[in-house]
Formats: sequence, structure tokens, C-alpha cells
Amino acid sequence: MRIAVIGQQDFGKAVLDAFLKRGDTVAGVFCAPEKAGAKPDVLKTAALEKGLPVFQFPSLKSPEAEAAIRGLDADIGIMAYVLQFAPQSFVTIPKHGTIQYHPSLLPRYRGPSSINWPIAKGDLQTGLTIFRPTDGLDEGPVILQKTCEIGGDATLGDIYFNNLFPMGVDAMLEAADLVVAGEHIEVDQDEDAASYEGWFRAAEAEIRWSGHADQIYNLIRAANPAPGAWTTLDGKKLQIFDARLHPVRRLGEVKGKPGEVIAVDEDGFSVCAQGGRIEIRKVKPEDGKKISAAEFAASGGIALGQVLGR
Repeated sequence: MRIAVIGQQDFGKAVLDAFLKRGDTVAGVFCAPEKAGAKPDVLKTAALEKGLPVFQFPSLKSPEAEAAIRGLDADIGIMAYVLQFAPQSFVTIPKHGTIQYHPSLLPRYRGPSSINWPIAKGDLQTGLTIFRPTDGLDEGPVILQKTCEIGGDATLGDIYFNNLFPMGVDAMLEAADLVVAGEHIEVDQDEDAASYEGWFRAAEAEIRWSGHADQIYNLIRAANPAPGAWTTLDGKKLQIFDARLHPVRRLGEVKGKPGEVIAVDEDGFSVCAQGGRIEIRKVKPEDGKKISAAEFAASGGIALGQVLGR
């Protein structure tokens, strides 16, 4: 199989490596241009090390980008984590068109932060989709889907690196084989079941301690390791990473008020919330590095009775 890889970062590199490992021909690799002062993309570096042609166009809508992919005479285009818009005039050039990876069960969670949002909302299942890219964002017909469970304590990092990343690499190989062999089925997405969510960034990752403990815990998991859930302590930003949820069953178990530090021990510190308490195990103070919550408390960074949040 002769392919063109369009992608970025570690996932793009892993997909490139997987196709090469099994003996496919990579005719060329398309990467987004690096920002000024940024390190070269790992996909670009890997492709150059293997002697592959690398193309970096500011826009895939340009005549130059279309000419480049046409010149590769590829059987299929493989879009492995692409943030650039790829128009139909580009993706339809390979003999069998192009397939794209998306880390959600489309049509749910279209958009750029589709791993964060299911965790933040408390979903119990997520997955990945291989689909045909269209001019609508994540709206093309579905070729292949894989599901995985979201454990009650699973973080964004757990779901991506343990499930959606390796599953996604394998799914791209499987889908490419089906498409090139003409054995795939394309299923239009159900618009009535669709949802679109935008970026899950710092603004979305702020903890509001007046919310329910379940919501706060899900938010922390959805933002770990990035962008990192955060709150404030004495007016300074404090990011929270590893944590555990402890539900409150009885009125007599309620200690303190939402946002108040109600316990400090060798494991870290605990914060009161509606319906439970959040045990904090890893933090990152403003202008500091990630440390254990126990170390942060032992250094005098936080004390019993302090209140977090604005």
C-alpha cells in the first residue's frame, strides 16, 4: 500500500511507524509548520530520519499542497491528528481518498477536546472513530469505531495513552486495509445524536467548589495531565492533578464548607465539596513545579481551615 501521512506529534509518528513496520510505502508526510522558536515536530523528525519527503504548507487549501499530494500517487491519505483544515480538493486526491482519526464515538463530541469532555461529564464509555473527512468538522461518514470504558478514577492521560492512542494506531491500519480493498462500509452520522464541544482549556478547567463533588472530581480527571484543573489559594493559582473522591453519606460526616481544607495528613489534604470531599494528592503551585500534596502541605503551602477558590 502506498500512503500519504498527514499528521502531527506523537500520534502521527506512531501511525507512520506502524505503516512502515508492516512494509507499506510512505510516499510523503505532511506536517503543520512549527511556530517560531518551537522544536521540530516529532513526526517531521522521524520522517526526515527515514529519508521520506516532508511537506509543510501554511494551508492545505493551497494549490501547492494539492500539487504535492497529487505528485505522490498515493493509494490512500492517512490523517493522524491533524489541526489544519484539509479541504475536499486535497483529501480526495489519493486513489481511495483519505481517512481520519478522531478520539470519540462520533457523532458525539465533535471538536478539538473530545477526550476531555466525556470524562468531565462523567461518561462511562468513550472510544475512537475512523471516518471520511468532509468540509464539516468531524462530520464525515464513519468507517470504523472502537470503544473503551472510562473507569471511575481514570484520568485523561489514562484514557488516551492506555486506550485511545494504541487502539487508534491499530484502527488506522485496519481501516486503511478495508478501504483499499473495497471492503468497508461508510455510515452517515446521525445528526440527531451529534454534539459539538470546543476547546477544554484553562477557563474550562477552573474548579468551582460550590459544585457537586462528583462534578469537581470529574473535572480534575478530565484535565489531568493537561490543561490541569486549578483553583486559587490566597490569590495565587494552584493546579490540582492526582485526587480521589470520598462521598459523604450522612449529615454527621459533613465537615466545613465548600472549598475549605478539612484535613491534612501524610497523603495530602482534603477539601470539602457538596456531597463529598476531594482528597488532593498532587499539585502545582503558581511559579512552581508539580509536587505531592503532602510535600506542599508539609512546606507550609496550605493549612487546615484555609479556603480555596475565588
